[in-house]
Amino acid sequence: MSFLPYLSGVLAGALNGLFGTGGGIVLVPLLLRVHRLPAQRAFATSLAIILPLSAVTLLLNLRQTPLDWQAALPYLLGGAAGGFLAGKWLKKLPVLWLRRLFGALLLVSGIRSVLS
Repeated sequence: MSFLPYLSGVLAGALNGLFGTGGGIVLVPLLLRVHRLPAQRAFATSLAIILPLSAVTLLLNLRQTPLDWQAALPYLLGGAAGGFLAGKWLKKLPVLWLRRLFGALLLVSGIRSVLS
């Protein structure tokens, strides 16, 4: 039995806990290469994994730091709308463009992190 999924899960959870994001950076490539899932299924599966990770991180953070629900609400509503639209588009988006968008997101995020 391979421990790679468990170790990748630990890394995804740690990235999620430290940065509030990043699980997909670990999980999507793993699901594509190791498990050979089709791209749309890998992205959807990654989201299903990240949801409980985010819930655990949120609960732990709420115990340490109060959350500003008033500030969070517009982002939550906008994020829900964006998530709904992206969920509708996921099946229709060609895999090549899905990979390009993901790569561009990683590139832009990396450049912003290095320069800030």
